[in-house]
Amino acid sequence: MSSEIEALQDAIKKLDKAVTEATEQRKEENEDFTELMASDSAAKELLNFAKNRLNKFYNPKLYKAPAKRTLSEDEQLTLSMGGTLAPTAAPGGIAGTGIAVMAQIRAHGGQPEAPGPYAKKSEESTGVIAMIDLIIKDLDKEMTEAQTSEKDAQGDYETMMKNSAGKRASDSKSLANKESTLADMQADLESHHETLTSKTKELMATEQYIGSLHAECDWLIQYFDVRKEARAGEVDALGKAKAVLKGADYALVQMKSRKFLQSK
Repeated sequence: MSSEIEALQDAIKKLDKAVTEATEQRKEENEDFTELMASDSAAKELLNFAKNRLNKFYNPKLYKAPAKRTLSEDEQLTLSMGGTLAPTAAPGGIAGTGIAVMAQIRAHGGQPEAPGPYAKKSEESTGVIAMIDLIIKDLDKEMTEAQTSEKDAQGDYETMMKNSAGKRASDSKSLANKESTLADMQADLESHHETLTSKTKELMATEQYIGSLHAECDWLIQYFDVRKEARAGEVDALGKAKAVLKGADYALVQMKSRKFLQSK
């Protein structure tokens, strides 16, 4: 019983450790996933911004004008008082996007050739936009794969947590039952031990009494013949004494009779 309890306690400890490690791992994986999604989303946003700025110059029909700037209360107050807002610094990079598209392209394995001195600008813009689209496609693929992996990992983690919770509940219940049974057995053992102690003392007292009786019986047996002879002698003496007493009574009666006759 004790070995079974120890085995259950050890199993619960190992299960708790596995759950803790899985939770830490899941947390790290989720943090990596969140960081990757944020990074890829930011990259896509910048690439789409760069593509839109290129379209502004080379494909005006595809250009999408940015939403109007929403002014804060302080900015609105400044304008209403005749002031001017601080100019927004123009971003550098390709077409004023603030990013180096060529570096992004190299990171994804592309290596565009430098346009020749007589290449048309439309051809240049078309090549760059195509490469931007390729990078965005790669980012979309990477994000989709990451989302799928994250979903699978989260599903596996939740399944493990559910199974672990059920296993722990079952083991804990079994452990509680075994501990209760062991406690009852120990209580019974203690009760039996007390009974045994009491019975042992009683047995010792009985054996002591039997020993005293045995000693007395041995003495009686040892001196039985002597006592028998002594008793026989006593009986014989008593008989003789009784006979003597009877004889004395008869003589006394005769003497009384004679005195009575003489008086008459």
